[in-house]
Amino acid sequence: MTLDLLGTIAAVLTTLSFMPQLIKIWRTRSAADISYAMYALFILGLVLWLAYGAAIGSVPMVLANGAVLAQALAVIVMKWRLESRS
Repeated sequence: MTLDLLGTIAAVLTTLSFMPQLIKIWRTRSAADISYAMYALFILGLVLWLAYGAAIGSVPMVLANGAVLAQALAVIVMKWRLESRS
């Protein structure tokens, strides 16, 4: 297996990893167990990985981390909106 293939598989899996959580929140209309602190740290890490990827000119790293960042932000937005309704 080449390193590019390994990186592509890793990027696809990590990018898709938030979909089950997003779907669960959407279906159950509950995000009560989501931790703001955990997501804040995770999002900060993603922003740094995104900046690092941009600095070294790695398009796959930028795309993968950008997609995961968008999904993580979607989880936080959904949690905030659900909490503000109750």
